[in-house]
Amino acid sequence: MLNKYARAFFTRVLTPFAALLIRIGVSPDAVTLVGTGGVVAGALIFYPMGEFFWGTVVITLFVFSDLVDGNMARQLGRSSRWGAFLDSTLDRVADSAIFGGLALWYAGRGDSLLLCGMAIFCLASGQVVSYTKARGEAIGLPVDVNGLVERAERLVVTLVACGLSGLHAFGVPGVEILLPIALWIVAIGSAVTLGQRVVTVRRESAEADAIAQGGNSA
Repeated sequence: MLNKYARAFFTRVLTPFAALLIRIGVSPDAVTLVGTGGVVAGALIFYPMGEFFWGTVVITLFVFSDLVDGNMARQLGRSSRWGAFLDSTLDRVADSAIFGGLALWYAGRGDSLLLCGMAIFCLASGQVVSYTKARGEAIGLPVDVNGLVERAERLVVTLVACGLSGLHAFGVPGVEILLPIALWIVAIGSAVTLGQRVVTVRRESAEADAIAQGGNSA
């Protein structure tokens, strides 16, 4: 739900910026690559040092490239399988960097192996959630379910919590607890979403097999 409405809103907001990039000769693929590079740099430089506020500011600025590149492609009439593949692949890279940076913090100066493990679980479960839908569609199933926590929800919950937790460095008390809470929410939500998608694929595959067998017997 968040993914649907947030994308619609920010697409309208970012359309003039996308048009500007087109006029100066920037390609959608270049925006995708630069955006991913910025997210990876922000996550792996700032987060392991505990600089959650500034890291989140940098990441958030570059995350919007995910909307800008698609907007540019539509304006140019160049939507392609390659662009969709590149965008989806680099989304996984960006997500891995964010949770990897948090895992590095908790494995080091953050001094919490439990939360390090939670960050790694969020990383892995997010990848598997995406894989289940892609794999189901690859074998010809609609995978007609989104689930409780999609990529947009994972990013918003995590980045908002990181940014607010980073205010602790500016003297705001008590906010550092928000990031651990967010990791638990994302971990549990991802596990539920994975279960929803697996159940959906199992049901759809059984229905498809039954239809195929009925056709063969006829």
